[in-house]
Amino acid sequence: MRVGLVLVSHSALLAQGAVELARQMAPDVPLLAAGGDGHGGLGTSYDDVERAVAEATHAGRSAVVLVDLGSALLTTESVLELADEDVAARVRVADAPFVEGAVAAAVRAQTGGSADEVLAAAESAPVGRGRVGDAAPVLPRGAQEPRAHLTAEVTLRNALGLHARPAAVLARLVGGFEAVVTVDGVNAASVLELMKLGVTGGQSVTVTASGPQARAALDALVAAVEGGFGEV
Repeated sequence: MRVGLVLVSHSALLAQGAVELARQMAPDVPLLAAGGDGHGGLGTSYDDVERAVAEATHAGRSAVVLVDLGSALLTTESVLELADEDVAARVRVADAPFVEGAVAAAVRAQTGGSADEVLAAAESAPVGRGRVGDAAPVLPRGAQEPRAHLTAEVTLRNALGLHARPAAVLARLVGGFEAVVTVDGVNAASVLELMKLGVTGGQSVTVTASGPQARAALDALVAAVEGGFGEV
């Protein structure tokens, strides 16, 4: 059962837009928007947040909540204070950038991460453009720092290159292998880092993999890129 995500904003449109973006990365993750004051204005509706949390935690599911501004956090905390203890215990509230955190959390939830792992992904999301390569690849749990690596160069065939959907495909692939993988030096498990490369169709990238399943991971990523991510 995948972890659910609740995105709480002062703006209903912003909350819905963030859900729409995250859903491109994580089609199987329960994504709930809670935004606006309930009357078409800016604000945070207690009833709307309560509804979203209830849906996200349905049937014993855990959930991670991201908020945009102060009163959204206060409303969320009020909902959890009055919720059943069992529900409150399964909810994590992230201290994370709203959009970037939502994308990172959605990808980790899609790959089967626990509530704590999804929370960590949201809170470690880079803010803004940053510098490409700032986020170091994360080693699989229990793995040692790899000493050798495999490398391949591959050309993107889809016209738009590493936009949101292909970046999510690569990140999900990486999550399925016990390997550390980079694309042009950035962490291939990070949708945001891949998108910041700005690689377009016809450009070549260097894929590097290390770890116990390096060969399988490298072959899978090369096949995905050469296949045009189903877009060609």
